[in-house]
Amino acid sequence: MAVTDDAILRVREMIMSGELKPGDRLPREADLADRLGLSRNSLREAVRALSLVRVLDVRQGDGTYVSSLRAGELLGALSFVLDLHRSEESVLEMLEVRRILEPAATATAALSVGDEDIEALRKLCDATEQAGSVEELVEYDLQFHRRIVAAAGNNYLAQLMDTLAGPTVRVRIWRGISQGGAVDRTVAEHRAIVAALEARQPELARSWATVHVAGVEQWLRDLG
Repeated sequence: MAVTDDAILRVREMIMSGELKPGDRLPREADLADRLGLSRNSLREAVRALSLVRVLDVRQGDGTYVSSLRAGELLGALSFVLDLHRSEESVLEMLEVRRILEPAATATAALSVGDEDIEALRKLCDATEQAGSVEELVEYDLQFHRRIVAAAGNNYLAQLMDTLAGPTVRVRIWRGISQGGAVDRTVAEHRAIVAALEARQPELARSWATVHVAGVEQWLRDLG
């Protein structure tokens, strides 16, 4: 194992054990390196790596702190990486992941979705039908799926789904859908999902979500 990797694992263990908690300041570099049996250079590289993935927060002139470790912050680094992968193959692979996760989230949402959520989802379907640009389609689609996943009540899942299918990915998807003339069919699937949610039928909601994501995936494959 590389020395830097070992240093990363040591710091991670301190966080996982609770020795270092969110918001805690790390000991002085020299003290921490001596305590962990590491060189200051390897510890410095570990801190730099952990700050890039937002586990640590390096504050110039004030020291290094453990971040809040909230899902949104930690998954932000993943979002940056995914935005770099914009090929058609990468978009299809992200859709495959959505096809696994989103139906489960939709089924869970059917058990807890509120009437105000149903009304908001209906309005988003109407707005999508009337959208005049790809940018509007993307925005309404983001709001639609975010609302459903949020209703499932799992913050980590919500952040992960948002990361996997953020604006950059959805622009590519909706551009393909609009060029292929499939907007009406996509909106119809959205409405079917809403109807299943309103009926509080988890398995029907799961099925329609699967049909929806798999259909978009297949449509893009056919276009390619």
